[in-house]
Amino acid sequence: MTPIESFRERHVALFGLGTSGLAAVRALLAGGASVTAWDDAENARAQAIAEGINVADLSVADWGRFDALVLTPGAAVTHPVPHWAVERAQAAGVEIVGDLELFCREREARAPGAALVAVTGTTGKSTTSALIAHILRGAGRETELGGDAGKPVLALSPPDDERIHVVEVSSFEIDLSPSLAPTVGLLLNLSPEHLDRHGSMENYAAIKERVLSSAEVALVGVDDAYCHAIGAKLIAQAVEGRRVAPVSAERSLDWGFYAEGDEILYRAEGDPAEQVESLGSLPNAPGLKGRHSREDAIFAAAACWELGITDEEIARGLASFPGLPHRLESVAKLGRVLFVNDSMAANAAATAQALAEFSEIFWIVGGKPKHGGIEPLRPFFLRVAKAYLIGEASEEFAETLEGYVPFERCGVLKVAIERAASDATASAAQAPVVLLSPACASYDQFASYEARGDAFREFAKSLAALDQGDVP
Repeated sequence: MTPIESFRERHVALFGLGTSGLAAVRALLAGGASVTAWDDAENARAQAIAEGINVADLSVADWGRFDALVLTPGAAVTHPVPHWAVERAQAAGVEIVGDLELFCREREARAPGAALVAVTGTTGKSTTSALIAHILRGAGRETELGGDAGKPVLALSPPDDERIHVVEVSSFEIDLSPSLAPTVGLLLNLSPEHLDRHGSMENYAAIKERVLSSAEVALVGVDDAYCHAIGAKLIAQAVEGRRVAPVSAERSLDWGFYAEGDEILYRAEGDPAEQVESLGSLPNAPGLKGRHSREDAIFAAAACWELGITDEEIARGLASFPGLPHRLESVAKLGRVLFVNDSMAANAAATAQALAEFSEIFWIVGGKPKHGGIEPLRPFFLRVAKAYLIGEASEEFAETLEGYVPFERCGVLKVAIERAASDATASAAQAPVVLLSPACASYDQFASYEARGDAFREFAKSLAALDQGDVP
């Protein structure tokens, strides 16, 4: 835990008692703050009360007594409309921050030189963050890993000059963290996401850009139009004390980090071609499956190189990375049928990477839909033998698939996996894959993408065990 000493003897309102919210309450209390917390969900309030946390309805509270509002990233600040807690805080002139901002202020107070790596983008954040931490730990560096899809940042050990924090950050968290100033900031890629919360792609991109504009070292992907424009602007600005380097997974660069064949390379600006430096080889990385992993690996190698890790240590880390659960995770085999858990794919851009990996797919898709749905995935429809629709997105996705991909409305995951397994087994396909890659958030039926993926894994293992005559 990181006790928040900077709020000692201050009274803080906190809205949102999920995992990160509870971690924030504990950190504030440990640092000597007074906290009044609330959540619209009764079960979340009950858990907090059981822990001894002061829970009171902030909608009827006297906001004049609060010094700050710590807001869950799940609550809207601007679009489509501000959350009621935001409106109360703004009306009272109370500053609004997130848990990442609390961490950043504590870092500035305790150890302003402590290394902080902030990873953002539309896809690939979790794998890249985990791979960076894996390489650093293999090189003997004390490393803490957390953030958006992992351990809450305030549940990590405090900032320290000998400790490196690797934090995955979402646009929601960046929006609530004006003091974010990472040692190394990574912007992997950008495609339309969360536009209902940000209003436009331009706003979304501008928020993501802040990870780079405040970083000592800014690593920016240049393989999509939005990131390319951000990178060109930052390079042209040439701000003193900030280093900007381009990163590409698709082409060779005159300078920056890129790959030729399966070799990750670095070339300094102005260096001749013969001075290109090799940071590692992709074929030696069994945990980095899929074309998308090429980008993750190049960024991770670049970040570690910037932190002083040697080429040999980077290469060893790439080769030994075990991969992440819920990201193209092979979980069971039933005869010819492979079951692949890609529950982490919560938007179309991530699912596109999964569909590109296989050619005979029995696709389980759906959940709480994101902006744009699965319309961007049309180029991959020929790879899909049949789709099995679950969750709130079922009717929307049925309209998109109609006339292009056979589909079945299954409602829930258990039904979908049973029918997909049956159809895949009966098919003439040589290498059929039952793929859970939902292109949706999980919150309509599951508490998290991890819970969704765990359920898929258990269902798949049960089917495989039954086929072998075992008791599941």
